[in-house]
Amino acid sequence: MQADVEVRQLGRVDYLPTWQAMQAFTAARSRVAEASSPIGLQPMSNGPDQLWICEHAPVYTQGLAGKNEHVLNPGAIPVVATDRGGQVTYHGPGQVVAYPLIDLKRAGYYVKEYVYRIEQAVIRTLAHFGVTGHRVGGSPGIYVRLDDPAAHATLTGPRDPLNPFRGLGKIAALGIKVSRQYSYHGVALNVAMDLEPFSRINPCGYAGLQTTDLSTIGVSASWQEAADVLGQKLVNALAP
Repeated sequence: MQADVEVRQLGRVDYLPTWQAMQAFTAARSRVAEASSPIGLQPMSNGPDQLWICEHAPVYTQGLAGKNEHVLNPGAIPVVATDRGGQVTYHGPGQVVAYPLIDLKRAGYYVKEYVYRIEQAVIRTLAHFGVTGHRVGGSPGIYVRLDDPAAHATLTGPRDPLNPFRGLGKIAALGIKVSRQYSYHGVALNVAMDLEPFSRINPCGYAGLQTTDLSTIGVSASWQEAADVLGQKLVNALAP
């Protein structure tokens, strides 16, 4: 892996302290970058970018645009309101969560391209396991054809306006935050999960959106194997 991105494998960690740690890390970088320096000298370094890879205990997270009506029946699973973009999603065991902490200005690309690069890393990860990932316009994240996950044909023609996700399952959700020039939050790839908790929400704000994971579509991969592949693909995709 490239030396300018530090990859940290955190294991299984609770969501709230991990989010707080991301905020603290990002705030510290921002303070360093803004520190005054003698005339003619470059600003102090804010350190290398990092990529945190982890797994969370069951939790629903609500984005800044989240609406309470999309949380249908959380039961005993906690709901955490966060500062990322997007609507509600679920994190739980068997899901690889990756948090790129990137200085976008230093990397040389803007938010739209950053999102594209993350999605491309997921698509390449799925390809490693023989699965074809798809984008759906206006709906960040990556989807697979449920009837033929390995099909290479692109999604063509207009989608059903009443159900643009017909025949698709969402396998990776994306929600980010950019504070000044620094990114946090990230992407979650479903590997081998209990998918039932997704039925208690409208995932990403879409009623009836079906979610899936690698196991359900016939891919046998360990959490660690998927984490290693996704980590490598993200490091490559997010390089300056």
